[in-house]
Amino acid sequence: MSAVAFVQMTTNRSILHIDMDAFYVSVELLRHPELRGQPVVVGGTGGRGVVAAASYEARRYGIHSALSSAIARKLCPDAVFLPPDISHYVEFSQRLHTIFETFTPLVEQISIDEAFLDVTGASMLLGDAVSIAWALRERVVSETQLTCSVGVAPNKFLAKLASEHAKPRALAGGVQRGYQVFEVKPGNEKEFLLPLAVQSLWGVGPATLSKLEAIGVRTVADLAELDVEIVCAAVGDVNGRHLHALAQGIDDRIVQPERIAKSIGHEETFSTDLTTHDELRVQLVRLCDAVARRTRDAGVAAGTLLLKVKFSSFESVTRSVTPTVPLTTGPSMVAALEPLLAMLDYSQGVRLLGVHAQKLTEQSERTPRLFDDGGESPEDIEEHWKPASRAVDLIVDRFGAGMIGPVSGLHTKKPGQSPSGPVAE
Repeated sequence: MSAVAFVQMTTNRSILHIDMDAFYVSVELLRHPELRGQPVVVGGTGGRGVVAAASYEARRYGIHSALSSAIARKLCPDAVFLPPDISHYVEFSQRLHTIFETFTPLVEQISIDEAFLDVTGASMLLGDAVSIAWALRERVVSETQLTCSVGVAPNKFLAKLASEHAKPRALAGGVQRGYQVFEVKPGNEKEFLLPLAVQSLWGVGPATLSKLEAIGVRTVADLAELDVEIVCAAVGDVNGRHLHALAQGIDDRIVQPERIAKSIGHEETFSTDLTTHDELRVQLVRLCDAVARRTRDAGVAAGTLLLKVKFSSFESVTRSVTPTVPLTTGPSMVAALEPLLAMLDYSQGVRLLGVHAQKLTEQSERTPRLFDDGGESPEDIEEHWKPASRAVDLIVDRFGAGMIGPVSGLHTKKPGQSPSGPVAE
């Protein structure tokens, strides 16, 4: 058994959950310090835009992520809207990950601004888990000028709840600072957990909540007191046992470093509907180039490609293709997806286009095919474009994005900059 596995199997684990405070907004405020203290929203500003993130000052007005930008403006006419810059946020996320790994190798990044750390084995060198949490927070502030909230607990589930308890609060009278670091101490798990609303548990969405309320469950304590079979009868066997265990404060999942993403994708919502193949192909090239570069950066390849199209009627369709070899280059992804795009009737207008790399595998050299059809397939294009793609990566790494790329995309915004809808011109 490895030392890593042994540390994580001990019963008295020390888990941290790091959650950056208003991450997108906080990164933007480093570029716009004059906006500090104001209601700031990162998101699409066009008629179809949605909120990606809101400062705590903006949250006082009821603005939150996924809210329509139009509604957000009505709630707070003085809010300052900034367009999202996802690639910039990813750069900060990578810097944060590097900081986390100086405290423990057991780092599981679960999103661009959240991570779990198992610091059980670091206590002899760095002190107890709470001391480590404060030291980590201070490092983050010192090296990035960003703040984070840290939850400390014996397992991942409770650490996540603890970090939520540590976060700042947007109140009618102002922004409350919050605990910054909050610990659920071993032995006090139920004292912390049982009074919470049952929707605090992972897996309790609106449908499950309705079923639980039907059997009289409002709080975690209500759920914990029920026999597990009653819970299973209400919400299903798998979900019922999962929720009943969480209500007891039980979560045996270990922190999993080197977690490979399940998919890599980009989507764009357009300010005006696109109706021709030429218009859509330009966007397809841009999206495929961005997705391909991210797969190469991650050291993975796309075993399956998914095309997503949302029409002006809001109807969405998806189509997928699985090439004979995994793909890592933009041109090969375009070659694989363009036939799927051409088969759709987009005369009514397309409001969103998305490209997703799925069934990700480690990059490897191409295995020669037994038969060759003589045409230029996506697999052939992949082989031809691999050296050029590596050269492009070196140029971008040295001189920055925007210096080189598909002709169709050099004079437009980077793909993925408007995942929350178009920016008003």
